[in-house]
Amino acid sequence: MPHRNAPLTETGRLRLARCVVEDHWPLRRAAERFQVSATTAQRWADRYRMLGEAGMADRSCRPHTSPRRTPTRTERRIIKVRVLRRWGPARIAHLLRLVPSTVHRVLTRFGMARLTHLDRATGLVIRRYERAKPGELVHVDIKKLGNIPDGGGHKALGRQAGRKNRKNAGYSYLHTAVDDHSRLAYSEIHTDEKKETATSFWTRAQTFFAQAGITVERVLTDNGSCYRSRDWRDQLAAAGITHKRTRPYRPQTNGKVERFNRTLLDEWAYARPYRSEAERREAFPNWLHTYNHHRGHTALNGQPPASRVPNLTGQYT
Repeated sequence: MPHRNAPLTETGRLRLARCVVEDHWPLRRAAERFQVSATTAQRWADRYRMLGEAGMADRSCRPHTSPRRTPTRTERRIIKVRVLRRWGPARIAHLLRLVPSTVHRVLTRFGMARLTHLDRATGLVIRRYERAKPGELVHVDIKKLGNIPDGGGHKALGRQAGRKNRKNAGYSYLHTAVDDHSRLAYSEIHTDEKKETATSFWTRAQTFFAQAGITVERVLTDNGSCYRSRDWRDQLAAAGITHKRTRPYRPQTNGKVERFNRTLLDEWAYARPYRSEAERREAFPNWLHTYNHHRGHTALNGQPPASRVPNLTGQYT
């Protein structure tokens, strides 16, 4: 296959070269006929004289030597630091007195995985997975969020005034359930994370999924006290749902709901300078509807979660 910017195919180069070498066309006439420069026509004619038809094939653009390439010893030091310490290009460059762009090129050349794709504890590449159908696994988690005092926090008033206004504002707890296959989310804002609150939340979440035609088979949570309670265990057992818990200090196991929490913070909780907690909470239902029905998800080829849940009510509203 010729280079995408090549003015001639291999057949065109051969025809041009034969016109010059065998038919004795002047270079300028051949260059004008094949719409290339005289220099290009000269190059293909010379290659034809030396190599014949074989000389018309593309050649690699890679230089024979790279005198300014990073020394092999330095490359080995970069890779060693990356493997042992799992640092990014900027920190490695500071340690080895290099430029971050140089470190980045070396890591890319050796195919080193991005830090976001690694388990920081073990250094192993995280294996992404997705359940085959909705309901096969639902991720559940609680996100603690500082309340916005009346009048606004530091985003609305500035850091100094916002800090004074922050006293005794309290916290909110977002209880969330995310389906592994569709990324469909159900979430509520509460004032605590007690077992009674968690179990009542799951009752409504399970109803939400059932109305969407999803039968929940398995639930994955962390090791929070509310999820280790007898009430939580008995509620799931009564519905025939298997309860799985993540390994301690491994939040990435529950990564889909953790990623939802990050999206929630970026696109709702801290998206604009709210003047009160009530104002922020009022905006939450609309944001959650947009997330489920309209916001494209990269893991779903740009489609929203509703695209994988045919029975979800209000899908096109």
